Amino acid sequence: MTLIAIFFPFLSFILRGRILTGILCLILQITLIGWIPAAVWAVISLQNARADRRTERIVRAMKN
Repeated sequence: MTLIAIFFPFLSFILRGRILTGILCLILQITLIGWIPAAVWAVISLQNARADRRTERIVRAMKN
């Protein structure tokens, strides 16, 4: 998924169900200069989503 976030940033958002964000990222990605910020944005967003899921699992484990 990280490779998708680097090479196709908009697709990374769309696959995770964030359609509007994916469209905005595609608009940014259309320009050659905007590709790098779009890729960085997608990778950081992916890492944050993974961290959120990990935190939720830890909280659920602590409650049980």
